[in-house]
Amino acid sequence: MSMKRGFLGPGLLVTAAFIGPGTVTTASQAGAGFGYAIAWALIFAVLATIVLQEMSARLGLVTREGLGEALRTTFGNRALRAAVVLLVVAAIGFGNAAFEMGNIAGAGLGLAALTGVSHQHWAVVVGVGAAVVLATGVYRIIERLLIAMVVVMSVVFVTTAAMVRPDPGELMRGMCVPALPAGSLLTVIALIGTTVVPYNLFLHASAVKEKWPASMSLEKSMMQARLDTFVSVLLGGMVTLAILVTAAACYAPGTTLESAAAMAEQLEPLLGRAAQAFFAVGLLAAGLTSAITAPLAAAYATAGALGWAVDLRSWKLRATWGLIVLVGTVLAAVGHRPVHAIIAAQAANGILLPIVAVFLLVVVNRRSLLGKWANGWMANLLGAAVVVTAAGLGVFKLGRTLGMWGG
Repeated sequence: MSMKRGFLGPGLLVTAAFIGPGTVTTASQAGAGFGYAIAWALIFAVLATIVLQEMSARLGLVTREGLGEALRTTFGNRALRAAVVLLVVAAIGFGNAAFEMGNIAGAGLGLAALTGVSHQHWAVVVGVGAAVVLATGVYRIIERLLIAMVVVMSVVFVTTAAMVRPDPGELMRGMCVPALPAGSLLTVIALIGTTVVPYNLFLHASAVKEKWPASMSLEKSMMQARLDTFVSVLLGGMVTLAILVTAAACYAPGTTLESAAAMAEQLEPLLGRAAQAFFAVGLLAAGLTSAITAPLAAAYATAGALGWAVDLRSWKLRATWGLIVLVGTVLAAVGHRPVHAIIAAQAANGILLPIVAVFLLVVVNRRSLLGKWANGWMANLLGAAVVVTAAGLGVFKLGRTLGMWGG
C-alpha cells in the first residue's frame, strides 16, 4: 500500500478505514435510538484513536518497523513470543473477518436499496467481486473513484447536520456527560470499535515508513506525522458526529433502523427524493472501499507478525486476505438482519481493541527500541485510560449477557 509524497499522509488511510458502512450504520442507529445521549462515546473514540495512532506512527518512524515486526523482538521467551504473536494474529483475523462481514453487508444493503434484490444475494456478488479485484490488482484503478464517492457522502452528512440545527445544549451534554441509556451498551462499544480500528495500529506503523523516508529529520517527520494523524482523525470524527446528529434530529427517540431506506430518511432535509438513491450509492461505495482495504490490511499485519515477506503475489498473503473475504462473505450472506450484524461486527472490534492496545503499549515503552521517543508518563496514562475504558465496557457487556447484573 504505497503512500506518495505530498500533503495527504497515512492518517487519511486510518480515517478511510473507519468511515465505512459500519460507521454510517452504527452512528445512524446511535442517533436514532438514543438521541445525543451517547455522543460521548464517539468523542472518547476519536481521542483514543489519536492517542493510539500517534504511538503507532511514532513506532514506525523511529524503528522503521511495523507493530508486528516489533512484537516479535519484544518478548525474549520463545514460547511467550509465539503465544503473543498467535494471539495478535487471531485477534486481527477475527476482528477483520467481522469487519469484512460488515463491509460486505453494507455494500449489499446499498445494492438492495437500488435494485430491490435481497442483500444476501448481493453479499455473494460483492464478496466475489472484492476477491477478483484483490487478485487482479485493479483495486488501485477504482480506489480513487470509490473514495471520492465516500468523501461526497461525508460532505452531504456534514451539510445536513448543519441544516437540521441540533439543540446545542443537548448535544454538548451528550458529548461531555457519559451516560448509558437502557439498551445502549452494545451501540456504545460499537461506536468505539468502528472508530478505533485495531488493524489500523498495524497499518499506520507500516505506512509512515513510505511517507517519511529515513533520510528525513526524525524531528521533522515526527511533527508532520502527528499533525497528519490529528487532523485526519479529527475530520473522520466530525463526519461520524454529523451522521449521529442528523439521525438524532430526524428520528423519534427509540427508533430502530432496519434498512438502508430507513437510514436514508435523515438526508431528506437536504436531498429530498434523491436521498434514497444517494444514500444507497454512498453506502455501496463505503462498503466496497472497506471490503477491499480491510483484507489487505489483515494480510500486511499478519505478514509482519509472522515474519513473512510482504509480497501480495505470495500464496501466504493471498491465502490470508482470501480467508478474510470468504468468512466475511459467508457471514454476510447468511445474515437476515444486516443492520444488527454490522453493529455487532463493530462491537466485536471494540471488545478486541484492549488486547491489541496493550501490546502496542508494551512495545512503545521499550527504551532499548525507541530511545527518547519511548512513551512518557502522560502517553502511558492516556493509553491506560483507553485500555481500561474499552476493557471495562466489554466486561460490563459480557456480565450483562451472562446475567451477572441487570440492565
